[in-house]
Amino acid sequence: MPRITPVKGRGSLSNHNSRFEALRRDHFDDGWQDHGSDGCESTVGPLPRLSTTVSMEAARSIISHNSSPDIQFDQSINPYRGCEHGCIYCYARPTHAYLNHSPGLDFETRLYAKGNAAEILRKELSRPAYRPAMIALGSNTDPYQPIERRLGITASVLQVLDDFNHPVGITTKSASIVRDIDLLSRMASRNLVRVFMSIGTLDRDIARTLEPRASTPGARMEAIRRLSDAGIPTGVIVAPVIPALNDHDIENILQQASEAGAVDAHYVLLRLPLEVAPLFEEWLNHHYPLKAAHVMSLLRQMRGGKTYDPAFRQRMRGTGVFAELLAQRFRKACVRMALNQRRFSLSTAAFKRPQSSAPQLSLF
Repeated sequence: MPRITPVKGRGSLSNHNSRFEALRRDHFDDGWQDHGSDGCESTVGPLPRLSTTVSMEAARSIISHNSSPDIQFDQSINPYRGCEHGCIYCYARPTHAYLNHSPGLDFETRLYAKGNAAEILRKELSRPAYRPAMIALGSNTDPYQPIERRLGITASVLQVLDDFNHPVGITTKSASIVRDIDLLSRMASRNLVRVFMSIGTLDRDIARTLEPRASTPGARMEAIRRLSDAGIPTGVIVAPVIPALNDHDIENILQQASEAGAVDAHYVLLRLPLEVAPLFEEWLNHHYPLKAAHVMSLLRQMRGGKTYDPAFRQRMRGTGVFAELLAQRFRKACVRMALNQRRFSLSTAAFKRPQSSAPQLSLF
């Protein structure tokens, strides 16, 4: 198998077909590639530089629902499909297969934006049958990925939620969330918003290839500080925890996040569903060849001998001796850092439908 050269600024090393396509493309050495100095090793040169393309789509509905017992919300909004951050471990990658795209480089470069998200959300919240419950932003793809700076769809969604006094929880790995700090601070004063910053490592070298277009770990920590100083309840999610690669950073992440003002913390063990597993292993073997076998061995021990176990109540934490040791480390570190000291609950009591959204005309 020829050695592949990564595309600069992208996480995936390949662009294999989705599982739904009838035909499959594979790299192979036909003898025409350049050879190394020993005349033996062939190298597949870098793929052509890939620009990001964004297609606008008109959403017919915007609030998604789920019944997973592993998460604390049952409805969410995803303004974008695909994510330019390029995190190689992203569990949302397989969803691009439904668009007949590759979960590899296509997921990072062929994006879809729901340009009418705010308009559809306003209609859905205005329905008499709607009952308010916390909406999660960032449950699938990041609401503050780079194209948000230009399109502002997430900001427009937040403005609608603010108009309705509707609670929202945001998860991101982008420091650009501070662009909306005034709006978020206003919502926080009415107990309508919480933010979680996802930080899996403090090592810039690991982060540069693991999540190439996300904010640097330091910038994310600074965003936690700024959000907290603005009165916005902010937490940290240590994710993904990759055994023998970044798990040594758990305590340091929690300490720095606590010092920056974070009030609670969670963690998620690396998840490798469907096409994510071969993409991650390809990345791991290229960037960390001496650690690859050890990382995958530990992961399988925490997944019942498999690469991934999708069972509810296990997929986020894993099972076995190593998973339990990881959980103990996390709990003890949270106690030392005074994290998770009290339970936060966003309020739906102030929810209201603005007069302008009422479907019936006023009598006067």
